[in-house]
Amino acid sequence: LEVREVGTGEVVTVIEVLSPKNKRSGVGKNAYEGKRQEVLSSLTNFVEIDLLRTGEPTPILGKAIECDYRILVSRSFSRPQADLYAFDLPQPIPAFPLPLRNGDFEPLVDIQDLLNNLYDRAGFDLAIDYTHATVPPLSTDDAVWANEILHQQGWR
Repeated sequence: LEVREVGTGEVVTVIEVLSPKNKRSGVGKNAYEGKRQEVLSSLTNFVEIDLLRTGEPTPILGKAIECDYRILVSRSFSRPQADLYAFDLPQPIPAFPLPLRNGDFEPLVDIQDLLNNLYDRAGFDLAIDYTHATVPPLSTDDAVWANEILHQQGWR
């Protein structure tokens, strides 16, 4: 996804939602890492959303952070500094500011609210079979947490 300047069409912010291909070793991951580095070396803001538990997390500067999911917000004017929103399954997806031009208002992106509304409106509670185990399997702690939620909802 790209946020563009209306008058010029210039790309202001690139938003990447990682797919399994981006994280799995091979051609797809190599191509993605090249594209990622190209954006991070430019004057374009970068947002990377990783909601996948499989594959290696994309590299970030500094120490490794253990978490299942992450959102990286890299403003072009403050690199190499960036904001990392790291979270695990029991936690809600954190809302994050969408970087635009330096000094512009940054709207808050609330993916959790979006997913909650989509889930409710699409009736996914009726379409998803919650009796099956997740792929990949959850950690023991996350499986206990998920099982409690599913029992509370009457789905297990």
